[in-house]
Amino acid sequence: MVRANGAVSLRELARVVQTSEVTVRRDVRALEAEGLLDRRHGGAVLPGGFTRESGFPQKSHLATAEKTAIADLAAGLVSEGEAVVVGAGTTTQELARRLARVPGLTVVTNSLLVAQALAHANRVEVVMTGGTLRGSNYALVGSGAEQSLQGLRVSRAFLSGSGLTAERGLSTSNMLSASVDRALVQAAGEVVVLADHTKLGADTMFQTVPTDVITRLVTDEPPPHDDRAETELQALADRGVQVAVAGTPSAAPERGRPEVPMPTPRRAAPQGGNHSGGHHPGNHNHPGPSAGPAGGAPPGHLRSAPAPAVPPRVADLAPRRR
Repeated sequence: MVRANGAVSLRELARVVQTSEVTVRRDVRALEAEGLLDRRHGGAVLPGGFTRESGFPQKSHLATAEKTAIADLAAGLVSEGEAVVVGAGTTTQELARRLARVPGLTVVTNSLLVAQALAHANRVEVVMTGGTLRGSNYALVGSGAEQSLQGLRVSRAFLSGSGLTAERGLSTSNMLSASVDRALVQAAGEVVVLADHTKLGADTMFQTVPTDVITRLVTDEPPPHDDRAETELQALADRGVQVAVAGTPSAAPERGRPEVPMPTPRRAAPQGGNHSGGHHPGNHNHPGPSAGPAGGAPPGHLRSAPAPAVPPRVADLAPRRR
């Protein structure tokens, strides 16, 4: 499976071979000792995976249930009439499919897949960057993409990547993609990172978003005994990142995390001169400021789309007192 897909999660392996994740983890450890693969937190990749980037076909088959739950939860952050940036990636593509139901939305993206998911959405305007097409992930990169984002201002950016740590933040293995992601961040009042548990603790070559710039993380429940992922989540929370955990049909049971509303953003929008295009995060003159796509929760609260078998939940990881 790793040879076919480039990467695989322990949870998915356990489901396919119909055994426990404990057994799978032991077998993966033995395969790593033989040099056949490299272990990653919550999964495994081909040897040398630190610098290797899987193509879209491989990524699209990895942690699919987790990405769906993350997208369901993240979509609740977007309100009618808002302007947002959505970066490239398989998780952000899932998010775009759900944003198609939000009327009056403006989405700025450098991803052909995100634009395709929104192409036939009613009352959703899609603005694409310029740039050079990068075929491995169907994204527009380069100076053309970066220049088209200058002077833009939107309420928030939704980004994914190859790895996420408390020390370095979000990172990716491609320099051109990292540069465009940094330009997307500059256009947004707050940054929401979408990352499944397999990316927690993974560190790749090029930093895209430092930890202190990340406002929120939407992720899934790490598997049992994945202490490193749990430690990384707590470390991110200690650094001020608001952490929301989405439940999946195969997610582990609750471990003492209370269901709470999502906190309001922890940082104000960056100050600057006049900006054109999109909405400033402090401007509430768009329609429906107190209702999201589901028409219920107030701004600053996560509202899930129609729930999977186990409904998404929101977990507030409070910083530890030292």
